[in-house]
Amino acid sequence: MDAQSRGRADEFDPADQWVLNPDTGDYELRLNNSGGDSAAASQATQPRVPRRREAEHVRDTGGRRGESARDGKREESARDVGAQRRGTARDAQGRGSSPRREVPEQRGHRSAGGPRGKGGSGQAEAAGRRSRKAPKARRKKVLLWTGGTLAFVLVGLSVGGYALYQHFDGNLNTVDVGTAGNKNVFDNDAPINILVIGTDKRTGKGNEGYGDKGSVGHADTNILFHVSKDRSNATALSIPRDMIVDIPECRTKQPDGSEKAIQGTAGVRFNQSLGQEGRGPGCTMLTVEKLTGLKVDHFMMVDFNAVKELSTAVGGVEVCLAKPVKDKDSHLDLPAGEHRIQGEDALAFVRTRHSFGNESDLDRIKAQQQFLASMIRQMQSDDTLTSPTKLYKLADAATKALTVDSGIGSVTKLTELAQELGKVDTKNITFVTVPVKDNPAEKVRATVVPDEAKADPLFAMMREDTSLTEVNAQKKKAKSKQEALLKGPRAAAADVRVDVYNGGEIGGAAQTTVTWLQNSHGVLKSTNKANAPAKIAKTTLEYAPNQADQARALADLMGLPASALKQGTTDAEGLQAMVLTLGADFKGAGIPIAAPAKAPEGVQQANAAKPECAK
Repeated sequence: MDAQSRGRADEFDPADQWVLNPDTGDYELRLNNSGGDSAAASQATQPRVPRRREAEHVRDTGGRRGESARDGKREESARDVGAQRRGTARDAQGRGSSPRREVPEQRGHRSAGGPRGKGGSGQAEAAGRRSRKAPKARRKKVLLWTGGTLAFVLVGLSVGGYALYQHFDGNLNTVDVGTAGNKNVFDNDAPINILVIGTDKRTGKGNEGYGDKGSVGHADTNILFHVSKDRSNATALSIPRDMIVDIPECRTKQPDGSEKAIQGTAGVRFNQSLGQEGRGPGCTMLTVEKLTGLKVDHFMMVDFNAVKELSTAVGGVEVCLAKPVKDKDSHLDLPAGEHRIQGEDALAFVRTRHSFGNESDLDRIKAQQQFLASMIRQMQSDDTLTSPTKLYKLADAATKALTVDSGIGSVTKLTELAQELGKVDTKNITFVTVPVKDNPAEKVRATVVPDEAKADPLFAMMREDTSLTEVNAQKKKAKSKQEALLKGPRAAAADVRVDVYNGGEIGGAAQTTVTWLQNSHGVLKSTNKANAPAKIAKTTLEYAPNQADQARALADLMGLPASALKQGTTDAEGLQAMVLTLGADFKGAGIPIAAPAKAPEGVQQANAAKPECAK
């Protein structure tokens, strides 16, 4: 392709190649001329494409002949732009600007007449499309969780374009977190926990005045998204950066491929779990797991520049101020009322801590939650979803801003994850913050510590997959089925026979539990079996059908939730005992493990579907 052709390609917005398919409600990348008579002529002017793509190109064109002249003109323009861009991409590859990589198999839209590669009349295929009932727009089912970090999936689902997949894949940064995360995108029939980290690292033009000079990037803003097993609801848990926690030992990958073991540290600020002493995102994931008892599957990390770029790409984010704000530190200067902010103003809004409430980091967290909820609503609006240009810009900005673990380190994997997350209705997303109190060890209040009386029940609710919002009848039915295991007669304490294993974090827990059961409740047939073969997150009680009365009795004594009961299929024989394995959720003998039905009193909640004003 000559320089003149490359110059013309640069004048086009890639999003203009998209055509709305009224039958599916999706935008499609059309690189062909839909008019059958001009197909041969146009082929001669198109640059050569790789053989696999050329074959798909021919198959795709067959089913679209005979459409209106208006569509033909639109697709002809799209074809020319697409051809120019492909040529530009090949020229760039030839110059060695980027290595050639394996690109995921395309998920382009197939002809209505059948699978790709099957012959058939274009007219029959068109009739097939007209007779098929158009499904609801799937675009609206894709939830854009992290203020745009998954926005690109809309492009991935709609366009199926080779060049765009390659482009977005090239944008992503990935980190190997070793055993800290989940190697699978997600596990079926299990919750999903995603840690979103906003760092104070300064990248991008105009960000020199923000954050700590020379910072390697600390865990400045942290939100754990817990998505329920049935995908009906989610909890977004904000973790204060100045909260005192214990950071466990962790291992990080070095640039040369080796691993470095970093010793754990007790009683330090949460934000030191990243950047300090060479800690990576995997260390932050393990710190969250130690704090909450929830296994973190994946992380997504962004910096200052991401807020500016994403808010601009979406066309601005609506916020509401209960009073005027003029903050000399964050440079936020806005009157009271509703505003649509982007770029510098958006960054200033999420950074300000002297404008709301008592000017603490906790009040800044509330403002950040309101901003994120508003961004989710904005990106799900028709104004964004029906604009190819906005979608492309948003996807491009999102992938450039994003660093993720290798378990979701490609467009294909992120698309798969986003499709799963998209099942959650916005009205069933609840924002909460870890309940905290002033650090009693300090005279000058600078840090906080978890308020265990409120935090532990909240963590237990998340571990037990208990929604903070009202959910559908199907989830209630499934929960009721599990809770039915607790209904029925109870055996006498003297008749309960159980072997106790320690699979949690507390040393000697099996012995202390056996001692407590025997001395406090008369469960004399309990036996200490020491450590379990492996550590587990949740306490479990395995028993046979003919031991159900014993299981109910022990569940009452231990405060076990219904989800901890694992009933087998065959009856126990002779003196066979039940097996109780204590997990990371076990806090001590006599402390109930079962989660409360609702959040503790005083835990502030915000719903993602309801706008609020920052105060």
